[in-house]
Order: sequence, then structure tokens, then C-alpha cells
Amino acid sequence: MRILFICHGNICRSPMAEYIMKELVKREGVAGDWEIESAAVSREEIGNPVYPPAREELARHSISCEGKRAVQLKKSDYDKYDYLIGMDTMNIRNIEKITGHRGGKIKMLLEYTGSTASVIDPWYSRKFDDTYRDIVTGCKAFLEYLQKQGKIEES
Repeated sequence: MRILFICHGNICRSPMAEYIMKELVKREGVAGDWEIESAAVSREEIGNPVYPPAREELARHSISCEGKRAVQLKKSDYDKYDYLIGMDTMNIRNIEKITGHRGGKIKMLLEYTGSTASVIDPWYSRKFDDTYRDIVTGCKAFLEYLQKQGKIEES
């Protein structure tokens, strides 16, 4: 299973989603090989570490994102990953522009909860705890979706 979480700069929401999902998969004990990564649609933060307040919010939940550096989404990522998951509608538009694909394996994270809402951007809201809750809710719903689709098995 190859999953790529995507946000604007890859320093807040998408790395939080990457590491939250890695932790959920580990805690749930689901079988299979997983590649869970994150990327940016912009170039402005490439090479930068996870933004300190995002890193601190993850640490409050005993999740480490040590060593993560921002990378940019590439056109070839559409073929490499099974799911490309954006955090908001602007991310989705940029993912589609960069990959040259629409829909299909490109979705917003909270769509898996039945919502059309965006994951709160903590860069502007400063509410990293709200963003964390949005992402956990979305990742849990996504994991349930994968299980219902028969794409993963319990170990």
C-alpha cells in the first residue's frame, strides 16, 4: 500500500498525516507492506524540517517525525502511489495540475469521513491541536475505508 499525503509546503499538515498514519497502521497491527510519505505542491519549503509547532503537537502524542524534510510532489508520483491525499481544495487543484490527472486516486483526507471540509491549516489558525484531531479523524476513516475495501488485512 503506497500513500502520499500532500499539503502546500509539507511542513505542517501532510507530515502530520504521514506520521499519524504510520502510527495508526502500527497500532492497528494491519498486515502488508506500507509506504506512507508526504509531499508539497509548492517549492517554498523544500528541504526544511517539519514546522516546530507541528513537530511539538505530534510529540505530545508520542509520535516522532525526526528527520523529515519537505519534498515536492512530482508528476511521476501519480503512478508510484495508490492514493494521493490532499488536505484542502487548493491542494487538490495543484495535485491535479502537477500530475496531469483528475480524481481517481486523488482525494481530500476528510472525504473519507463523508465530509467536504478541509483539514484546518495551522499555519494560519495556529491551532495545531485542531489540525491534529482533523488528521486523526481522517486517517482513521481512511484506514476503515481500506479495510472495508479489502485492501488490507488484520494481522
